[in-house]
Amino acid sequence: MDHHRDNPEARQDETAEGGQEVYETLVSSGYQVSLRGFSAIDQYLGLAPLPFTWVETDADITVLARFFDRLRFPGVDLADGALEAGGRSWYFRCLDFEEARLSAFDSAFTLLSLNQDWSTRRFRDPCGVYPIIRLLREGPAKRAFPGEKLRWMTPRPGTDRYRAAMEGALILARYGMEEGRCLAEIIPVIQDLPRGLVPGTESQRILLTGLLLSPRPELGMELLKGCGFIGEFWPEFSILDDVDHSKEFHPEGNVWKHTMETFRYRKPTARGGRAYDLRLSLGLLFHDTGKPLSAASGSRRFDGHAELGARVAQKFLKRLEFDPALIGDTVYLVKNHMLPAALPRLPLVRTEKIMASPLFPILMELYRCDESSSFKGLDAYYESSAAYQAYLRYRRNPYRSADGKKLAKNHHVM
Repeated sequence: MDHHRDNPEARQDETAEGGQEVYETLVSSGYQVSLRGFSAIDQYLGLAPLPFTWVETDADITVLARFFDRLRFPGVDLADGALEAGGRSWYFRCLDFEEARLSAFDSAFTLLSLNQDWSTRRFRDPCGVYPIIRLLREGPAKRAFPGEKLRWMTPRPGTDRYRAAMEGALILARYGMEEGRCLAEIIPVIQDLPRGLVPGTESQRILLTGLLLSPRPELGMELLKGCGFIGEFWPEFSILDDVDHSKEFHPEGNVWKHTMETFRYRKPTARGGRAYDLRLSLGLLFHDTGKPLSAASGSRRFDGHAELGARVAQKFLKRLEFDPALIGDTVYLVKNHMLPAALPRLPLVRTEKIMASPLFPILMELYRCDESSSFKGLDAYYESSAAYQAYLRYRRNPYRSADGKKLAKNHHVM
């Protein structure tokens, strides 16, 4: 059955920044184009689109190469072809549309069989998943998912462990589902699957990006940890589960649990769509990764963990080939994440350069999420915010120095 839902806001998001040109190039030449899987579901739900789009087309790879001279071939585990334009990426699967209508898709879960014809904006539902997607749109308070052991989240026959873990993690991070029950039931099933093709660097980068731009990244990360994916590919995070926190300051649990808790306190970057800042999310993910590597010094149990965590972040993100500018921003956030707490007590000579950074407001958001997840309350955060606001106010005042001291009259030059 086809289901039609024309969401103008979602349509604008998906066709912005080069998307319309990419699709029209193919459609105007007689080829069919559909959004598939996550991209189609996000359109239906009106979520802010991820910076990459999954596309189905009946144009074969030689046709794509003829139309797009920048087409590249990311590998069999990801897509037949890929294209970057306007800050976005498109991942193409080339297939026969008659087969597609008969549910010949390569995803691990039937939920991802939903697709949307770009020309007509109609949604196609070859596997009958519309009831569950409709429930997703209604929000957590109204959800009452069908039984049958959450069959919507049961991997299809022939699926391998890595694909099921990665897709299942992103489904949970983006759409929630019944988190506790779903994690408890799906992890043992995925663990029993054969390993399959090892995910490449690009696949892992897309996965992590997708998780961190989603409303509930902690759900996806918990699934990946439970399935053994994190221990095998991202051990920098698995060891966080072995480091206990002081119950006085972190009653929420160990370093892993604390890190996962911080994501709950992020604020969307815009109304609607539930879009999140990737830099903030990466900063939260890595901010305590130096603790397993640090040693106690006096009253400081995790001495130097911010600097050590910054090195972990830099090495990890380089391994996954993230953009160098994004790596630099993440390193800044992780390295300086302890400074906001001391802001009211430190002299300006120690803090001015860091506060002058355009990233400092994001650093303050990291501090807020960090404090919120530790049950300490936000008094210290508000005190630090007042110190930062005073710095900004004095910096704009030509008659005062950045620390608020009056300047000599002849210091101000008109």
